[in-house]
Amino acid sequence: MHLNTNPLEFCVSPVPRYHCYPIPSLWTLPPTSSEWFEAVDLSLSDECSSWSLYLHLPFCESLCTYCACNVSITRDHDREEPYRDLLLKEWNLYKRRSPLLLKRPLKSIHIGGGSPTFFSAENLRFLISGILEDVQCSDQFFGSIEVDPRRASQKHLLELHRLGFRQLNLGVQDFDPEVQRLVNRNQPPALVGNLVSQAREIGYPSIHFDLIYGLPKQDVGKILNTIESTLELRPQGVALYGLAKVPWIKPTQRLFRDEDLPSGQVRTLLRNNARHLLVSKGNYFNLGMDCFVLCDDPLFEAFRNKSLHRNFTGYTRTRSDLLLGLGVSSISETPTCFHQNEKVLPIYERKVVKGETPTLRGHLLTEEDQLSRAMMRQVLTQSELIVSREDKTRVESLLRPMIETHLVELEDDHLRIADRGRSYLPEICSLWDRSKYEEPSMARGQPF
Repeated sequence: MHLNTNPLEFCVSPVPRYHCYPIPSLWTLPPTSSEWFEAVDLSLSDECSSWSLYLHLPFCESLCTYCACNVSITRDHDREEPYRDLLLKEWNLYKRRSPLLLKRPLKSIHIGGGSPTFFSAENLRFLISGILEDVQCSDQFFGSIEVDPRRASQKHLLELHRLGFRQLNLGVQDFDPEVQRLVNRNQPPALVGNLVSQAREIGYPSIHFDLIYGLPKQDVGKILNTIESTLELRPQGVALYGLAKVPWIKPTQRLFRDEDLPSGQVRTLLRNNARHLLVSKGNYFNLGMDCFVLCDDPLFEAFRNKSLHRNFTGYTRTRSDLLLGLGVSSISETPTCFHQNEKVLPIYERKVVKGETPTLRGHLLTEEDQLSRAMMRQVLTQSELIVSREDKTRVESLLRPMIETHLVELEDDHLRIADRGRSYLPEICSLWDRSKYEEPSMARGQPF
């Protein structure tokens, strides 16, 4: 789909969020196991290369009905140790097949889920230490983890801080009691505030909140109250996500009545009002992709010094040459290849126990894929791009509504996105999405 020329339609046109390119639904060139390990080794072949790690811990004690993540609902904590050991088995497989992982610096670990704090502090320590004892950590190393405020203890926070974790992503979603009841996630502001206070006393410099707009019974008043409560707690960052409605993938979302969900127009109002309050009253800086940070957050400094990077885990403060994902459904990325693990836990387990790579799917990037991804990443992380002479006319034509409203500026070959324009980075990125155009040579240009 081409970008619309009507300014209003342009701003609301549905496009992917471009966490990667090509997006997973368009992956058509899956690598063999040997091709995948070749891609890993190639990404680390330079002595100056580095890598990052993602761990997926899928367990949750209760189901949040909005959730579209790959989760396993259970109250059986005896499942912690077997899954922990599976991750270490998969890690051992990579150590044997790609020994360069032990020679190149590890820049970061991000742990997601599920609810990583479903696991005890002891099991998290065992897992993380079992990986860190083998690797060389970069001087810039930092860890981040997704935290369920209902399941996180001071013991969790202390243990993670000792292991080098400095960022907590708290799953807040919404503070309104009625909305929380409908999505089965009851957590009063006092609970979240207490956890924030404990984290700051321990010494965490970066606390982020995840908020969602488009939830059932959410209206402008409720989301503004949620933002006000957020501003009182003053997290260093806020990720403002729209509800991903995919009932054909997540049947529990059919529990929502259509009349309870905000209409498309109301969703836009929720998003715009929340954004405005974060920026105007909270003095948050909009990095783009609905990620807002204070000026004392490391992500803001990374944006200023042009080291900001983006991968499947979101914005990160440094770039690495490999993102290695361990665990069920985890996604890995190299400059030439994407790779995703099995999504079904018993299948993932069976393959890992056999010593096999637990591959579900992947994609070998063509040169055109790599060029398009470079253009998008430049837009997403630096809000500017050098546009090739051949491509300037097309870009200028499709971005005219944004140019006329000063959301972007195109001067000579230099495309700059204004502060307000960063709200529409996905729409701008779609200019380099080759799946939306017939011209095979559309993805031209060069990153800085």
